[in-house]
Amino acid sequence: MFDIVIKNGTVVDGTGVAPVVGDVAIRDGLIIEVGGRITQAARRTIDADGALVTPGWIDVHTHYDGQVSWDSELAPSSHNGVTTVVMGNCGVGFAPVKPGAEDALIELMEGVEDIPGAALHEGMAWGSWESFPDYLDYVAGRDYALDVGAQIAHGAVRFYAMGERGRLNEDATAEDIAAMGAIVAEAISAGAVGFSTSRTIGHRSLWGEPVPGTFAADAELLAIADEMRKVGKGVFEMIPAGTVGRLDALGGERTTQEAEHDLMRRFSIASGRPVTFTLVQSPDYDPDLWRQILRMTAEANAAGAQMYPQVASRPIGFLTGLSAYHAFMRKPTYLNALAHLPLAERVTAMRNPSVKAALLEEDDIRPEAPGSMENVYGLFQRAAPVMYPLSSPVDYEPDIGDTLGALASAAGRDAIEYLYDFMLEDGGTRFASLSTVDIAERMNVLREMLLDPHTITGLSDAGAHVTLICDGTMPTTQLTYWARDRKKGEQIPVEFIVHKQTSRNAQLYGFVDRGTLEAGMRADVNVIDHGNLSVSAPVAHHDLPAGGTRLIQPVSGYLATICNGVMTRDRDKDTGARPGRLVRT
Repeated sequence: MFDIVIKNGTVVDGTGVAPVVGDVAIRDGLIIEVGGRITQAARRTIDADGALVTPGWIDVHTHYDGQVSWDSELAPSSHNGVTTVVMGNCGVGFAPVKPGAEDALIELMEGVEDIPGAALHEGMAWGSWESFPDYLDYVAGRDYALDVGAQIAHGAVRFYAMGERGRLNEDATAEDIAAMGAIVAEAISAGAVGFSTSRTIGHRSLWGEPVPGTFAADAELLAIADEMRKVGKGVFEMIPAGTVGRLDALGGERTTQEAEHDLMRRFSIASGRPVTFTLVQSPDYDPDLWRQILRMTAEANAAGAQMYPQVASRPIGFLTGLSAYHAFMRKPTYLNALAHLPLAERVTAMRNPSVKAALLEEDDIRPEAPGSMENVYGLFQRAAPVMYPLSSPVDYEPDIGDTLGALASAAGRDAIEYLYDFMLEDGGTRFASLSTVDIAERMNVLREMLLDPHTITGLSDAGAHVTLICDGTMPTTQLTYWARDRKKGEQIPVEFIVHKQTSRNAQLYGFVDRGTLEAGMRADVNVIDHGNLSVSAPVAHHDLPAGGTRLIQPVSGYLATICNGVMTRDRDKDTGARPGRLVRT
């Protein structure tokens, strides 16, 4: 008898071949049969007539390093059909850590990834580990709704090996480099799935210092490459200089994206390991530089490198609303009289004309911490005219006439005052997004990136930027937008999208037991009502440790998500089952 049989579904098996209608049988956590009619009895039968049946998504760019301590559901990834995540990206993480050094790693994560420090202090099981193998053992002792892979982060390694010199990005000595190499080798030997680093000036700690390793000499990284070569496992993940920073003479990026690409090429050749790196169309550089990076990647891979640019499936949008960062949050009246009021009371107070006048006219009080994401308030003030209101379902093809600036102009009002009133709508629950004034053209760029044979999909940042970015729904957006809804340009076949975020990512990280619907593979499966799959506007949840807030976009249309042969989601509801474990390579 089978445990589960999925009947009459449109099977998109993750290999990239065209969909076929058929059944899928599961037993003991494995896929036993795929295709045709399966008549043997099952303990549970799922009617998938008219639905897609796919492998579970594999999200390789998340930041659950702290959340794994307090949350077994691992939302929002579990809500979006993800059955395996990789955390520890961007050079930030929580191991290794010496007793008493936790604050520095928390402040680093808070500054770079916008996860509240209070939540990390209160919610994490500090003292349960020091070394990275200890951290892996801690995660391995817990149960989740999906599988978790962990990378060791350069920032934590450098601080552990060098102390304050490492934190402040001083040059490493030969002894320092040897110590870091040994730490990385130990971690990967114990099952870390990779090593990550950030080299962009845009990533800073809460107090403004660049991430440890931002300016690391080539010799430091190449020594780590040599250790990875000896171990023979692991992926190198990097945020290159120029990704979220400017190249200038006033404390900006110290090198170019082309030079960074050459360093990654040499790392891959020296280590014999895959390299994945963030690739975006940067507004601070040549708008076509990303095409040159793709050409350089193709040439490098033809010469023996293994380089995989990591690209997004939608423009990364900064969100603003009363339960998030906004343009008025640093006004004295707001800070002193409004910030700590319940939302309904805050909305009532802000509707008072005298309060509104004060918030529109007062000078701002800058945050004490220069690396705090609260500093985005100034960006929202300047960018009010080009922000888009979010509705449900979210429209990823808005027109320029849909911006707050256009709406304000039509009403004969100033954009910042229009934004103020907009945020009070629906009891203060409305959100607007700063993406770009030409989203359709940016989608054309993303489509070209997605179709490139060397790229992988990622950059969801799930678990991070909890009140600024809601990109944990990217896996769902790939199906709703690219394979169904796109009108302003060509769509992408569903079998390509599924392949890209399942077996493609599994192969990169060496997850050889998952990523396709084939007999003998791990039973990580989604059953999806593709016609009704939907991503809604964000909703604020106050459920982080210490009462912290996070924004989550509600998703509907996942009829079932199965991890390791166990149903974890049933018609968009958590079943409470926790079959997910630490995955080691």
